Amino acid sequence: MESVLIAHAEIYITMAVLFGLFMAWGIGANDVANAMGTSVGSKALSFKQAVMIAAVFELTGAVLAGGEVTKTVRKGIIDVGSLGHAPELLVYGMLASLLAAGIWLLVASRNGWPVSTTHSIVGAIVGFGAVGIGMEAVHWHKVGTIAASWVTSPLLAGTMAFFLFRSIQKLIINTDDPVAMAKRYVPAYIFMVGFIIAMVTMVKGLKHVGIHLSMTEDISIAAAIGIAIMVIGTLMIRRLKFDPRADRDFNFTNMERIFGVLMVFTAIAIAFAHGSNDVANAIGPVAAIVGIVQSAGEIVAKSATPVWILILGGGGIVFGLATYGHKVIATVGSGITELTPSRGFAATLGAAVTIVLASGIGLPISTTHTLVGAVLGVGLARGIGALNTNVIKTIFMSWIVTLPAGAALSIMFFFVFKAVFS
Repeated sequence: MESVLIAHAEIYITMAVLFGLFMAWGIGANDVANAMGTSVGSKALSFKQAVMIAAVFELTGAVLAGGEVTKTVRKGIIDVGSLGHAPELLVYGMLASLLAAGIWLLVASRNGWPVSTTHSIVGAIVGFGAVGIGMEAVHWHKVGTIAASWVTSPLLAGTMAFFLFRSIQKLIINTDDPVAMAKRYVPAYIFMVGFIIAMVTMVKGLKHVGIHLSMTEDISIAAAIGIAIMVIGTLMIRRLKFDPRADRDFNFTNMERIFGVLMVFTAIAIAFAHGSNDVANAIGPVAAIVGIVQSAGEIVAKSATPVWILILGGGGIVFGLATYGHKVIATVGSGITELTPSRGFAATLGAAVTIVLASGIGLPISTTHTLVGAVLGVGLARGIGALNTNVIKTIFMSWIVTLPAGAALSIMFFFVFKAVFS
């Protein structure tokens, strides 16, 4: 059967690249929009600035830390060992999964639903695995772990965001002079952002480029980077001009401007965290197809993800955000609860920390669930009345539909490809 793979090798790789780009475009339109929703919704960044930040840091995150999660998505969900005699089935299945997930993301983005790209691709892979290969080929316990993370990630992010916002309320908002307190404490929050992102890059990312450091070295370098970023942030805050009259309508206008500076850093953090975790959804299947076709049907258990595939994924993601991201940005940025820079900061940092930790353990969590959980956490810190329950219901419904939708589409395309090529 290898002849099928060799005969159509170029077609398979071309289809993989095209479908992978389509899926990456969908991730940009839905997932990144959702990652940037807090910054744009709280008016800390314009849409254009959000696209520029995403362009640089999504790509960096994908290339430096994206390889870890790719492994989990690519070979963790189905048992490829049982495919020894028919490796082309895995190629059809992965192509079907990419196309199915891409189509569902297009539908969701059109409606402004922030759905999970991780759900879409995992659902699609499970669908073709169960029907195309056999129920026993699916690692159900792995699927269980991934499903569990869909509950734990929003809870964890929500809890973190809740306490972060409470700390801001206590230290800054509910004081006699919020501006002075913000000037005092915001640099510490900036240090936190810099330290956490640097730490992940040191622990996870440098492995891919072959640099290995001890834990002490990691911590000291991350701390140094955190301090450098804190200094830059403090200088940016010093350059702000405050107008006492601005506080007349809304008591915290000037204080929120200080948090606006902080949101620039958290937007960078979330773009990096997202690139490191979610680029795998688009390129995991592409890497699997390229690996099988290039080795003429031999299913390699472990192969390094080529950098060109990581860049392809990152580029597609940025293009998706720029061309179609505005609808989901509106839902997350202002639909769930009204966001200001201080609330947006707590939500974004809570989510970024959660994503980065999960990406470190190689657990494909959903950025969407994490962020929506974090925004809910901030809303709750202000009281249940601050939440728009109708929008939340719609979001939850779209989450439930995502898995079966991905699976059904994927099964359909799998049989189409099988009929066409075999």
